[in-house]
Amino acid sequence: MNKPLTAPAPLTPAAIRAAKSENIQKRDRDLADSLGISEAELVAAHVGASDSMSVTRISANPDDVMPRLTALGEVMSLTRNLSCVHERVGTFEEYKSGPHASMVLGKEIDTRIFPKHWAFGFAIENETEKGLRRTLQFFDHAGDALQKVFLRDASNHDAWQPLIEVLRVEEQSPEIAVEPRQPTEDAKVNEDKRDILVEEWARMTDTHQFNRLAAKLGMNRLGAYRLAGEPFVRRVAPSSVESFLNATSEAHQKVILFVGNRGNIQIHWGTLDNIKPMGPWLNVLDPRFNLHLRGDHLAEVYVVEKPTKRGPAISLEAFDAEGGLIFQCFGQRENDSDDLAQWHQILADLPGA
Repeated sequence: MNKPLTAPAPLTPAAIRAAKSENIQKRDRDLADSLGISEAELVAAHVGASDSMSVTRISANPDDVMPRLTALGEVMSLTRNLSCVHERVGTFEEYKSGPHASMVLGKEIDTRIFPKHWAFGFAIENETEKGLRRTLQFFDHAGDALQKVFLRDASNHDAWQPLIEVLRVEEQSPEIAVEPRQPTEDAKVNEDKRDILVEEWARMTDTHQFNRLAAKLGMNRLGAYRLAGEPFVRRVAPSSVESFLNATSEAHQKVILFVGNRGNIQIHWGTLDNIKPMGPWLNVLDPRFNLHLRGDHLAEVYVVEKPTKRGPAISLEAFDAEGGLIFQCFGQRENDSDDLAQWHQILADLPGA
């Protein structure tokens, strides 16, 4: 008679640290996946350990953290999802708190924060081939990264230790309790409500009205896009995203590019200049902005038009195979008289799916 299967014993912090030391070149996210743990558990295992990686648990409350990041000066802020990494160099400026959504408003670092998803925070110092690296990393309840802040040579390193002392929490255990990862919501379509969807879509005066409209009709973003169709939604070939990046670069078209996850959305304002495909990755490698996009994860891509008081807001939006939003990209107006004709033409030239 076969013995009943038992779940494997959880890895101890010591075992996790040993795996990290044996795979020093492997990215934390990839190593965590190979070990069957979350990235936050991998980081937490180094709390209190005396090795080349020093980790301190800190507050993950954006109200505690965000107003204090200004003291660090110029940093690199990173937000990612499974398919796209968004890296922006700049200084954290004005912070506005909210019960459901908060934001950082600045010339270069611009984010939208959803505090209920912020669960774990860490301050990390580790020795690398390029010297000491200092980062602040924040994770959700499943242990997935929400935002990482990397100090640079030009950062105010004198502010690091005082910041950590203020944000340090009493609990400094190397073990954390994570929750199961919530699955991505698939497309929600309500076929009977298409006429209402299109009629009310045509009456929109602001892009922020869209989510409320879709929810009211029992749909989500992807479901509404699939159902609405022309004239507001046109599906384009996933392979056209590379040509879109090239066309945007060649035209020096300024964009507003959103990449996010459950707890954080980071926004780039400006051009996309240096486009460098590398294997499955489509990269933008500019001096103060980097984007790393998995082209092979692009499952559905749409050109979407939403009416506003200033005229149509037309975006390119990409989804993965599970229905998760990878990125949104809008045209950025040069001035009040800019009708975005160049941006509209770039999108109109993309081949249909």
